[in-house]
Amino acid sequence: MADAGTSGSIIRVSGLTKVYRVGVETIHALRGLDLSIERNEMVAIMGSSGSGKSTLMNMLGCLDRPTSGDYLLNGRDVSRMGARELAQVRNEEIGFVFQSFELLPRQTALENVELPLIYARGGWRGRRQRALAALDRVGLGNRVDHRPNQLSGGQRQRVAIARAILNKPSILLADEPTGNLDSATTAEILALFRQLHAEGQTVVIVTHEDEVAAHCQRVVRLRDGRVLSDLPIEADVAGRHLAGIRKVGA
Repeated sequence: MADAGTSGSIIRVSGLTKVYRVGVETIHALRGLDLSIERNEMVAIMGSSGSGKSTLMNMLGCLDRPTSGDYLLNGRDVSRMGARELAQVRNEEIGFVFQSFELLPRQTALENVELPLIYARGGWRGRRQRALAALDRVGLGNRVDHRPNQLSGGQRQRVAIARAILNKPSILLADEPTGNLDSATTAEILALFRQLHAEGQTVVIVTHEDEVAAHCQRVVRLRDGRVLSDLPIEADVAGRHLAGIRKVGA
């Protein structure tokens, strides 16, 4: 579980590879990737299509296994865990936020947020109160009985975030979380991520938008399954600016 008072690496990936075989073709999605993320960092992972960022997200989220390499989450080697242990880690250690919200259409906001507690150990204890508190934390305390089709896109994403933080996960992993939102709503959701980060949450955002990455402390850029650059946001912005000047002057 998250502990804002503890420092050190929460994620450490070493020599991570992922090889897919599609017919006679062999696809190397990750090629010996190394990455470390400290507790309470807010990090953007970027890259073009085919760079490996979606594969890396699946690995960090324990949704897929690496072909080789090690993945330590809170000091635990999840790359060698069995299916039951991985399911427990996904439920208790990782909060997921997706571009398409992934809400059950017939369930209320409250019922959608309660879902992770159904599968958590001892999750029935105070389930309603915890879900209500999570919705209130994201500013939806007055929308608990609304179904997804009665909510705006930004409100649906807030429900998804409330569900993701319900079990106080070690890491909040967001995959293109603003991809379906307009610019004003995107700003609201990013402000919420920054607020959660300020409260001690580790946040990793997978995105292709520089405007979204600009809200993070650090940007990791991937290319061909490897880390192309890993820089503080100021250095990343400066590098892109310089590259733009060179391109114009070419």
